[in-house]
Amino acid sequence: MKITKEIKVAVLVVLSIVLFYWGFAFLKGKNLFDTSTKLYAVYDNVAGLVVAAPVTINGLNIGKVNTIEMLPDGKMKVELIITNEQIQIAKSSVAQIMDSGLIGGREIAIINNFSDTNYAQSGDTLKTSNKLGLTDELANQIGPVKDKVEVLLENANKLIENLNATLDASTQQKLKASIASLEVTMSEFSQVSKNVNEIVADNKSKLNTTLANFENASGNINKMSTSLEKADLAASVKKLETTLANVNQIMTDLEQGKGSIGKLLKDDAMYVNLTKTSKELELLLQDVRLNPTRYVNVSVFGKKNKPYTAPVVEPNKEQPKN
Repeated sequence: MKITKEIKVAVLVVLSIVLFYWGFAFLKGKNLFDTSTKLYAVYDNVAGLVVAAPVTINGLNIGKVNTIEMLPDGKMKVELIITNEQIQIAKSSVAQIMDSGLIGGREIAIINNFSDTNYAQSGDTLKTSNKLGLTDELANQIGPVKDKVEVLLENANKLIENLNATLDASTQQKLKASIASLEVTMSEFSQVSKNVNEIVADNKSKLNTTLANFENASGNINKMSTSLEKADLAASVKKLETTLANVNQIMTDLEQGKGSIGKLLKDDAMYVNLTKTSKELELLLQDVRLNPTRYVNVSVFGKKNKPYTAPVVEPNKEQPKN
């Protein structure tokens, strides 16, 4: 059987079209003969994700981004090709867009739920999330700081304006005068401090002696307090209480007229007798003074005793009443 020239041309044209389509798809990152698993993820914002970006699980590259398509509602549909057939991805896993490095692009990291045995099949759509990159996180943190700095600068500007308004020419002159006065005061204080240092230096020996005396006095006081602690103060206080009780009893007896002293204080008869005896003794002494021969009679030749004569009261003296 002969193959005609027309059939050869037709086969060549078909092969050319197939090779052209396969080459064009290959250049776009598609493989017509690829049987790998295809999963999908829908995002509100792909945040710089590009076709051929890596797809990873726990840092392991298991595939790549095949296509990114915008849906009619504005969301972005991303097709993922999983080339590692040994990895089983659960349907409850999350496809998260994140940075692939400090200076790298974006990638999709699948947060796999290894406890879920319900694995995703080719054509399934995974849950999605978007992790902010380092730059975005810094921008979010710098934003509030920037607002606070602006408020701080505005308050500082108002403070400076109020300070300039307060420090007019008169206030500045007063402030300069105050600073000059403060300088004079500090100079005088320095001179006083110098004088104090000189006084301390001149009287250093006296101060040392005073401190030594104070230390000795403190030691004596300490010894005295120790002696007082060792002394039987309770017994002494008890004896003092007993003595005071006895004194109190004696005073009570005196007030009641008990005993000789009590009778002397309370008995009027004894006072009258003492007064009368005192007067009689005074008369006796007066008579002895005026008539001594009546009581002392020295007679050589045996004279007779003179008769008794009552004593005469001296002039300007009142005779005591009986």
